[in-house]
Amino acid sequence: MKFLIVFVALFALAVAAPPHNEAQILRSDSDVGPESFKYDWETSDGQAAQAQGQLNNIGSENEAISVKGSYRFVGDDGVTYEVTYIADENGFQPQGAHLPVAPEA
Repeated sequence: MKFLIVFVALFALAVAAPPHNEAQILRSDSDVGPESFKYDWETSDGQAAQAQGQLNNIGSENEAISVKGSYRFVGDDGVTYEVTYIADENGFQPQGAHLPVAPEA
């Protein structure tokens, strides 16, 4: 009987303990307005992202949002990858050391 009580108590502790691989939020900031936004976050497992966007040509036919930002993550191979980007009326334009580059036209 004592064994069963000890076993159940240890099992309850194991289940209640937080997983070791769960990322913790280190930083999380954001500012959202009617014509712009900005955010920045980072987690303990090496992930991070930041971006800021602005609404351009407000009230016109050419109204569009322009976003600049970056994100970072650790791949399954243990390498940290980072992508910086611009997203605007010309599309999503990522850049990173690990990304292929189109040949010059």
